[in-house]
Amino acid sequence: MNNSKVLLHDFTTRLGPAEDADELHAIGLLVFEHLYGLSRAAIMSGQVIDDPQPARLDAIITRLRTHEPVQYILGEAHFFGRTYQVDPAVLIPRPETEELVQQVINFGRHSRDTPTILDVGTGSGCIPITLALEIAGAQVYATDISTAALALARQNASRLQATVTFLEHDILTQPLPLQRLDVIVSNPPYITAAEKSSMKTNVLAFEPHLALFVADDDPLLFYKAISQKARTGLRPGGMLVFEINAGFGQEVADLLRHEGFTNIAIVNDLQGKQRIVKGFLA
Repeated sequence: MNNSKVLLHDFTTRLGPAEDADELHAIGLLVFEHLYGLSRAAIMSGQVIDDPQPARLDAIITRLRTHEPVQYILGEAHFFGRTYQVDPAVLIPRPETEELVQQVINFGRHSRDTPTILDVGTGSGCIPITLALEIAGAQVYATDISTAALALARQNASRLQATVTFLEHDILTQPLPLQRLDVIVSNPPYITAAEKSSMKTNVLAFEPHLALFVADDDPLLFYKAISQKARTGLRPGGMLVFEINAGFGQEVADLLRHEGFTNIAIVNDLQGKQRIVKGFLA
């Protein structure tokens, strides 16, 4: 009998040591949900699986043992209650970024009837797609320098039936493609090269460095470029909101203050780390 709970235990046991049991269990649940179309409750209840596809399970285990992220192996990741296609051209959406998105939703629902929003450096498109679906009437735009990322983001928007306009754009060298915006949001590259040694292999070896890293001598590179251009791109009262490196919260806040933004706030994530900085154009 192919009992799903027993199969899951066997799968996670083959993956790694018992001290990583919680993480491996979470990975196993993602695999079984994807492979067998079962809910977590059904998996843990020991539902019978007629065809466990052992060869496919073996192939997944082989890839996981190289530290390849399970999201790339399955080709999908979950964000804000929706499923997004992902591949190594884009970062894997993370829970912390859901908190960034919630900041925009809170602002957008209580500002203009049809807020105009720009996401800079969109990757998989999870930020603008969520905003387009959660804020009624919002006009949402998103940019990225990567052609491959934009192609994937467009696929995600089409599949999730979200109206988002995607533009290829380099925020470091080009002016903003839009003006009179109500919100500019960005989760730009913010990990310094010095932090590489403390990063996990599944991130360092597989996720796109273009979307992750900045030079040690200019860690605020993208924040400076975006905040300077936001001064003319936002409407008065418009919001600029960033996801940040937890080690640079005050520096990003000071940067926004220097650029003339007001009501600046540093917001902690659910783990208590400084993760979001927001400000408003006077």
